[in-house]
Amino acid sequence: MRTTIGRLLSFAALAGALHAQQVPHLSPSGKPLPWPPVATFSILAMDPVTGEIGAAVQSRVFSVGNGVLWAEAGVGAAATQAIVDVSYGPQAIDLLRKGLTAEEIVKKIWADDPDPRPEDWSKEGRQFAVIDAKGNVFAYTGPKATPWAGNKACTAPNTHCTAQGNILAGPGVVDSMVAAFEHTAGQHISLRLMAALEGGQMAGGDKRGMQSAAMLIVKKNCGVWLHNDVVLRLQVDDNPEPIKELRRLVEKAAAQRRNCN
Repeated sequence: MRTTIGRLLSFAALAGALHAQQVPHLSPSGKPLPWPPVATFSILAMDPVTGEIGAAVQSRVFSVGNGVLWAEAGVGAAATQAIVDVSYGPQAIDLLRKGLTAEEIVKKIWADDPDPRPEDWSKEGRQFAVIDAKGNVFAYTGPKATPWAGNKACTAPNTHCTAQGNILAGPGVVDSMVAAFEHTAGQHISLRLMAALEGGQMAGGDKRGMQSAAMLIVKKNCGVWLHNDVVLRLQVDDNPEPIKELRRLVEKAAAQRRNCN
């Protein structure tokens, strides 16, 4: 009897989980959205000692690294999330190459956004952050990004980062991310980004749970093999504990990392 009840309860839990995944995401008007929002928390950062530029992200969506993180060695990085327009990423990198500031880039791309689907994918819900090669940051959180949504920049001396997220447990998520990054000074940027994700999750993270995570770090000619600027590119696409798995991969990479000046 207990075995039968246990199986029924397990089946009911599985059915509930599957149903929850199938419920459409709704716009403020109650209509189904065309795509699920990339509700997530991310961090962009630069190490002034090594010149490495990095980004990391976690979310309760499949393969969050696919389209959210963008970076180019010696140029900068961007994160585009929430009511996503993936074109924000390559646009940001192009404008960074042309010498625009992080603030100018965020404001220009958002202002130039034609908002092709205002009824169900409004640019008012986008979240977008940029960091340049000198560590200057700027982030925008649209008024229609699903709460809690917001961003925070690092303020500690010689520390360059911005953390942002939406559909979060609260502002403590980005606060904890920034604090974790600032308190791990002296470690490799991959470990600091990892600490930031862990700090955000400990503060509640994505209100819906966890599923995927990613990290991208770049520096000119510091990747493996010739003419490779990618120091690290890692993706955990579908895992009940994506941050834990990303930590395993980051530490494995750290054990194999060569010095690059």
